[in-house]
Amino acid sequence: MRRGLVLWVVAVLVGIAPLVGSAQTAPKRIGGHPNLNGLWQSMSTAYWNLEGHAASPLNEFWRLGSIAAVPAGQSVVKEGKIPYKPEALAKREQNRAGWPKTDPEAACYLPGIPRATYLPYPFQIVQGDGDILFAYAFAAANRAVHMKDRRTIEQVPVDMWMGWSNGRWEGDTLVVEVLANDDRTWLDRAGNYHSSAMKVTERYTPLDANRLQYEATIDDPDTFTKPWTISLHLYRHTEPNAELLEFKCVEFSEHLLYNEFLKQPLP
Repeated sequence: MRRGLVLWVVAVLVGIAPLVGSAQTAPKRIGGHPNLNGLWQSMSTAYWNLEGHAASPLNEFWRLGSIAAVPAGQSVVKEGKIPYKPEALAKREQNRAGWPKTDPEAACYLPGIPRATYLPYPFQIVQGDGDILFAYAFAAANRAVHMKDRRTIEQVPVDMWMGWSNGRWEGDTLVVEVLANDDRTWLDRAGNYHSSAMKVTERYTPLDANRLQYEATIDDPDTFTKPWTISLHLYRHTEPNAELLEFKCVEFSEHLLYNEFLKQPLP
């Protein structure tokens, strides 16, 4: 079944209006709020490293030449650098040393928030008069932004890969507070990480018909000396045939995780 049809069925079941036409024909507002329906994607290199970084090789994959290289990127951290506590910074370096096997993305685990937003794959927003559905290409991840059933951390029984999202509108900005985040998710491929104490406050603000200003403030007193903020643009796909395609990656990770136990291990 096509992913678009699945999203339409889910939207009907949870009472969310499905997408209506293209960005050019869809209503500009829904229930008095900006219409965020559509397929969105970051064009930054934040998925490699949130902080500024130079182009560099991945020496373990030298046979791929320039294909296996990290592109240069500017920092998307408003403060420039992530304010790690000294002991937490040591853990980041440990994460980097074990990459890619230590990276939950390589294992096809759900990416968590905010990482899901700037992975090199699109995601879809399905907005109606109630809750707002976010669906991601990577690992078929999804989450509901609860506009009415907002909960405190004490009311969420367990930490979750994609957290629990409470939503509200502040003018034309969709504000989402994400609680109960599983500490096994990373923030990028450079080993930047967080603890289970992290709270993420996202802000989606329309800049024009096809651009959103995205900001995510990370508040994690167990890992960082102070809250800090990611800031980047998201772009709407406007191709006539744009749709969210599946990237179910579990089978691609089997040899990485279990190669020595498989009947036909790779050399």
